[in-house]
Amino acid sequence: MSSLSPETAKALADAGLDPDYVVSVIMMALDEDLADGPDATTEATVPAAATATADFTARAAGVAAGVPVAAAVFDLISQGTAKVTRVARDGDRVEPGSVLLTVTGGTRDLLTGERTALNLLCHLSGVASQTRLWVDAVEGTGAKIRDTRKTTPGLRALEKYAVRCGGGVNHRMSLSDAGLVKDNHVVAAGGVVEAFEALRKARPELPIEVEIDSLDQLPGVLAAGAELILLDNFTPERMRAAVQITGRNELYGRTRLEASGGLTLDQARAVAETGVDYISVGALTHSAPILDIGSDFREEGK
Repeated sequence: MSSLSPETAKALADAGLDPDYVVSVIMMALDEDLADGPDATTEATVPAAATATADFTARAAGVAAGVPVAAAVFDLISQGTAKVTRVARDGDRVEPGSVLLTVTGGTRDLLTGERTALNLLCHLSGVASQTRLWVDAVEGTGAKIRDTRKTTPGLRALEKYAVRCGGGVNHRMSLSDAGLVKDNHVVAAGGVVEAFEALRKARPELPIEVEIDSLDQLPGVLAAGAELILLDNFTPERMRAAVQITGRNELYGRTRLEASGGLTLDQARAVAETGVDYISVGALTHSAPILDIGSDFREEGK
């Protein structure tokens, strides 16, 4: 129960997800449910040869994400015997009653796997739906909504994928694929410019972002060559001033600016209109409510 069909593996790869990683997440979840053996209730009440069809249907409006991941659950648990039809595409807007996925196969397989499939599908669709709210709020401003590393341990790649499904863009995936000079690095290095230059010297190939918490720090990091600056807990007025100062930085051109720190959805438009390039929102992943999706067996003959 650990390998995917070529079709399912391709669907995940086409979505930008590593099939082996997705399998590891699903198997971890299934192991929790099957730690003490098969599903006791299902084994006792459902004949081994019984078959059924289940529709995974949205019960609220939102954005779909994780449809191929949910499909992979049934591919694995049925060992490729279930017929899975992906009705919605990840990134689609869905309404109450929209079918995202239909699965036909052994009834025991459907009942055993449905909670794992729903946990992943509801969570990822919730992240995508939350992201879309922010993306819609800043539409037309040029600002992009960005995630953070405030993700569920083990689910980062899936949650960041869901952010993309909602129209957002990803920040760094790990601590080593990009540099981010934060306040504690500044203290340790003896200054923000010193921290930036130390990182650039040690890892010149990495993209580097520098966090500042005051306008006074901005000229120094611009002069040092920072090309991406995070404005931590700036007011919109200070963000606007930072945009103006940065626009006059002729040595390196238009350095990109990212707003961050305790932002809420009702502030999104005002922040975007300051001219910043990115708005980073930890709540996209750490606080997104699920999208309510249910699994309903069809009645015989339907």
